[in-house]
Amino acid sequence: MEGADRERTEAGFKVRTPVDEAHRILREAVAGGESDVPCGTETVDVDRADGRVLAAPVESARDVPHYERAAMDGYAVRAADTFGASERSPEVLGLTEPADGVDAEGDHATADRIEPGTAARVHTGSALPEGADAVVMIERVTERESVGELEVEDALAEGENVAPVGEDVEEGQHLYDAGHRLRPSDLGLLRSAGYGRVAVARQPTVGVVPTGEELVAGDPGPGEVIETNGLTVSRLAQRWGARATYRDVVTDDPESLRVAIQRDLTKDVVVTTGGSSVGERDLLPEVIDDLGEVLVHGVGLKPGHPVCLGIVQDTPVLALPGYPVACIVNAVQFLRPVLRWLEGTEPDPHPTTRARLERKIPSEPGARTFARVKLEAREDGDLEPDEPRYEATPTRASGSGVLSSVALADGWVVVDDDREGIPAGETVAVEDWERHA
Repeated sequence: MEGADRERTEAGFKVRTPVDEAHRILREAVAGGESDVPCGTETVDVDRADGRVLAAPVESARDVPHYERAAMDGYAVRAADTFGASERSPEVLGLTEPADGVDAEGDHATADRIEPGTAARVHTGSALPEGADAVVMIERVTERESVGELEVEDALAEGENVAPVGEDVEEGQHLYDAGHRLRPSDLGLLRSAGYGRVAVARQPTVGVVPTGEELVAGDPGPGEVIETNGLTVSRLAQRWGARATYRDVVTDDPESLRVAIQRDLTKDVVVTTGGSSVGERDLLPEVIDDLGEVLVHGVGLKPGHPVCLGIVQDTPVLALPGYPVACIVNAVQFLRPVLRWLEGTEPDPHPTTRARLERKIPSEPGARTFARVKLEAREDGDLEPDEPRYEATPTRASGSGVLSSVALADGWVVVDDDREGIPAGETVAVEDWERHA
């Protein structure tokens, strides 16, 4: 072990990088190249693009609708033929029937054309027959089918009850910017606008490597611990849009760790869990530094300050702490942003709930604290309009090994680096970090 590493191991973390500075350093390493989408792009079918990030701006390839259509059930007419029509004095128009009489579903088909003084039956969405420029609602007519006539009780203006060409979207209209994350409604609009396939950022790939000689898959004996961190992180990565490979446990051996990291350098990100601190068995910082470069080791957050962020052959390597809560906090704070940067986007804020804090949250200046809380609805009777509708009760502000404290919580309250705790009674924002992708 080199002198600097020995000093670090013996003395612990004397300096912890602020969270925002660690983000800046890591972002520069991940997204500092020339490409706007560091993980690359691909073209996929629109029906498989939900949640994907557009790699380029999108403009409509056609008008939507691409024809004039009836906006409701009724009769297509020439507006001029209804001038002066009223309930007391209806205008009488001849009925034009299509040559086939009925469509494939057995309904009246739409005529291709109407002549002056005539009308044709239309359904919502039907193409407007040539010669027609308005639609009278079915409730405002009386059909005299026996004599092939229609009494119209409304005077219509040109274009009334008609959806014009391009009413929804015009050809060439800008729809989305590059970097937009597609939602189900977007897929429908893209397909309507003429897209069967679309260019998107490739899904980042992540290799997740749990480490620790004490870890087992199940039925732990004395001194053994069931592996949970790798499972949790790999599923979080998938929820955040990545394709994660969950590896078998690697023991605390420098060569084994080296081989495990090198194996996954074909991925966009390598994540390890455990072995990131400064103890004798915390070997990953030294291995990462030997293979590449340690960018940050020790961050001002709680729980989870012994995180190690590095880069090996242009691949970010995140060594997350072994305590479960610390591991989750660091995954949210560092892995999630890395995946967004690789796609060419920024992480969105988490959904939050305003709540009144029921008990004080302690913290130390210089450390961004993530305090897990439970939410409970308050009685509405005595609340002022601007008061929070929930109360937040801390489960724990410390205890990074207590997995239930985060798994059974409703979210966490973030105490800024420059604050020394939050007093009871203050209104806080509870981050639902697990609900938002």
